[in-house]
Amino acid sequence: MSAPRGRIVVVTAVHGPSACFLPDAYASLREQQLPEGWEWHWLIREDGAGDEVAPLVPDDARVTFQQGRAGGPGMARTMALAHADGAYVKVLDADDQLTPGALARDLAALEADSTLGWATSRALDLLPDGTTAGFPGDPAHGPIERGTVLPRWKANGYRAPVHPATLFVRRDLLVGLGGWMALPASEDTGLLLALDAVARGWFTSAAGLLYRKWEGQVTGRPAHTDAVERDARTAVVEARARALSRFGWRWPASAAGAVEATAGAGDTAAGAGHTGAAD
Repeated sequence: MSAPRGRIVVVTAVHGPSACFLPDAYASLREQQLPEGWEWHWLIREDGAGDEVAPLVPDDARVTFQQGRAGGPGMARTMALAHADGAYVKVLDADDQLTPGALARDLAALEADSTLGWATSRALDLLPDGTTAGFPGDPAHGPIERGTVLPRWKANGYRAPVHPATLFVRRDLLVGLGGWMALPASEDTGLLLALDAVARGWFTSAAGLLYRKWEGQVTGRPAHTDAVERDARTAVVEARARALSRFGWRWPASAAGAVEATAGAGDTAAGAGHTGAAD
């Protein structure tokens, strides 16, 4: 698929319980201001084919709604990539909200440096009472050198130093890595660590996401913290990232030598670890 340069495709996986938050996500998208010649398009993919989501999808030519077999958020997002016809893909979970300027900041970082494959930003917890809460440990504003996220994730109890729900990524790189991992959870962390294994990233210190905390979210369920499943998830996430690193494929391929030379000095850009839900 040929990807138009001037389009950012925002990909959202949604299921029935989280559909009620779509209007808030849409409102945050409508507030985004992009440079001349750029636009966003919102791909909403339901994880399943029920009747709860469709009535809450905005009537907007910039919004595409799809349904399909249930398989979890990772599968829903990856299936949505079939229609992601932009140069960049931005993740937006159905229950989260972008902050004003988030898309423009992500875009500016990657447009300014062709050696960057992906970007993340600071996330604030959005609490049930409407207040927000930040936390310490974010990395420094600026580039994240290849291979620096994985060791921080492992050393910090499998908590990544940047939040995968804030991901902004070049579409070709995302597709080249196969999209999101086929896991019941941590599929977004798996993708983040795969990206870290092959490409430099970027962190924006300005808050880019309001990460909603609510009773029904998947990361709050007992199954998410089941020790046996969690150990299996983290094992395969780590194994994939290490295999990609060993194979030596880099993005962009022409910059592999330069990236390799600077990778050892990148720990300063990958901080002590994000304090959101662990994998």
